[in-house]
Amino acid sequence: MQKSYDKKTKLNKMKNLKIYLFRHGQTYYNKNKIFTGWKNSRLTPLGKKQAKIIAKKLKEKQIDVAFQTKLSRSKETLKLVLKYHPECKKIITDNNIIERGYGFLEGKSHEKVIRIYGNEEYEKWHRGWNTPMKKGESFKMVEKRVKIFIKSLIKFMKKNKVNVAISAHGNSIRLFRKIMEKASINETCSWKIPYDKYFEYNIKLKNQKEVKK
Repeated sequence: MQKSYDKKTKLNKMKNLKIYLFRHGQTYYNKNKIFTGWKNSRLTPLGKKQAKIIAKKLKEKQIDVAFQTKLSRSKETLKLVLKYHPECKKIITDNNIIERGYGFLEGKSHEKVIRIYGNEEYEKWHRGWNTPMKKGESFKMVEKRVKIFIKSLIKFMKKNKVNVAISAHGNSIRLFRKIMEKASINETCSWKIPYDKYFEYNIKLKNQKEVKK
């Protein structure tokens, strides 16, 4: 598929760069309500369909550079999205936007965790802001590395004047949104991150403020 951009489009792009952020499609662990974290789990047929929905929604956008994590669900989703984007010449793997590490909970079902440790402990681990599980991360810990990613990303975008797509994960997106949208902790912890929606952010050149569309 060939895309063409006139001078006006190029000029607008120079003044207003774009971030297109989306979650990978549903995996088998997601479907079965199993803590995934840094484990790999393949996309379900529904997950592939969700990724294709994102791909169609982004079909007419310009994507110059794409970001993924080392996890197969991030890569698989991005591959489906980039089928429409021959203009994207570079894919970068950056694990600062990887899913939250669930430590010893990874591979265990939510039901089993509740049965063994109780609902109160489960809620602290699942949605608590500052409660990491053994060998895992809290939301606060994830926010720290996502901040590093965003700072580096904006610098990269402005230097190279590029639009980017990011194939990320539910919890890294949660913290990305918190930072970019200046959301509260309570709001951030309450969000449900959909599989078939993307988040779009404007990055202004010439030291203008970054805003969410």
